[in-house]
Amino acid sequence: MFASLTEKLTGALRNLRGAGKLTEENMAAALQEVRTALLAADVHFRVVRDFIDRVQLQCVGQEVLKGVAPGQQVIKVIHDELVRLLGEGSTGLTATRPLKVLLVGLHGSGKTTSTAKLGRLLRRRGGKPFVIGADIYRPAAIDQLEILARQEELGFYADRQSRDVPAIGAAGLDAARAAGADCILFDTAGRLQIDAELIEEVRRLRERVQPDEVLLVADGALGQEAVNVAQAFHDALKLTGLVLTKLDGDTRGGAALSIKAVTGVPIKFIGTGEKAEDFEAFHPDRLASRILGMGDVVSLVEKAQENIDQKEAERMAEKLRQADFNLEDFLAQMQQVKKMGSMQSIMGMIPGMNGMQLPEGADRQMARTEAIIKSMTKQERRKPDILNGSRRKRIADGAGVKIVEVNQLLKQFQQMQQMMKMMKGGGGKKFLRQMEAMRGRGGPGGPGRF
Repeated sequence: MFASLTEKLTGALRNLRGAGKLTEENMAAALQEVRTALLAADVHFRVVRDFIDRVQLQCVGQEVLKGVAPGQQVIKVIHDELVRLLGEGSTGLTATRPLKVLLVGLHGSGKTTSTAKLGRLLRRRGGKPFVIGADIYRPAAIDQLEILARQEELGFYADRQSRDVPAIGAAGLDAARAAGADCILFDTAGRLQIDAELIEEVRRLRERVQPDEVLLVADGALGQEAVNVAQAFHDALKLTGLVLTKLDGDTRGGAALSIKAVTGVPIKFIGTGEKAEDFEAFHPDRLASRILGMGDVVSLVEKAQENIDQKEAERMAEKLRQADFNLEDFLAQMQQVKKMGSMQSIMGMIPGMNGMQLPEGADRQMARTEAIIKSMTKQERRKPDILNGSRRKRIADGAGVKIVEVNQLLKQFQQMQQMMKMMKGGGGKKFLRQMEAMRGRGGPGGPGRF
């Protein structure tokens, strides 16, 4: 997400290193590159102009603090301005209960999946969500929502016979209340902002069910057009928030950086992938940190807390301490990590690694590794030393890989086991002393090689 923008912004600020004071001269070139990076990201030109003016006003003439590089001070100013641009303050849903949320948007923006994802998020926060299928136009839209609701354990209502959308909404609202739901989500049909008839239909639905939140689901890859779409829907329906989807793709970030400044409507949620868990509450300060390559440790910890079983983590930590870690444990760890999302999305939350790209197919390679381990018997996972040639061939055939891949995995696992045995007991200090000694000698090949 925003990898290109991150790379260009961090590159633009490198020129300020070594300056004793921030002046108009040494700021001009850097801010010109920042301006170019934002425009290339499809940020609205007026938003870029105002952003650069505010940054320049705060930076020029500012004394460089002792022990702080000028570039770091500028990054702090740019970070604060990005937070302001993305929308300061609370971006959460209202505390009203039962909470009624109407989701609207264009065709193909991801409303139905976002409805289910939002329901999942609210359920994991302790709510009792209920979804209502009010899309009577797209074939199988109601079936899709019903399947997703069943998967995520959400209440569900739809009327496949009626063509009266406001009446469907009202009946669904009664069903949700009867079920004791405290979060009621309405999934509506996609419609163009210039389609007066369909806009009038959703306006009548709003009047009938009186939602507490009206969220526009917008495709983040639309760029500047997403801003125009948001403005049109806001004029017609008085939006209370936005959901930006598909931010895991090649989106340039212009919509996220422009939409709040132009429309005044805050972003409340972002979709960062296809999986149900790839959906998160929007935090302007965290996204600003990601854009500047500073990572997002808070979101990473929250994902870990949400997806990783604490007791299992403690059990695994004890096994690591005792150097009693087998392939069955390794498989369990991999499955825990997969719950947190793609490897690239996790990398984006680690400070300094947001702009780094994993080798192509990293997630696919993890899936192949998982397939290899799953092709083993429990005994083989627990005692990989018994894996002779015939067993390895059977495992390779079962996983659909070559024997050399099975051999590589086992070799890497053996090396990891040896490392854990060295670290067990007092071996850890000895290992660190050896590493330090090698570093002092420049490594095995002479100075500067390690």
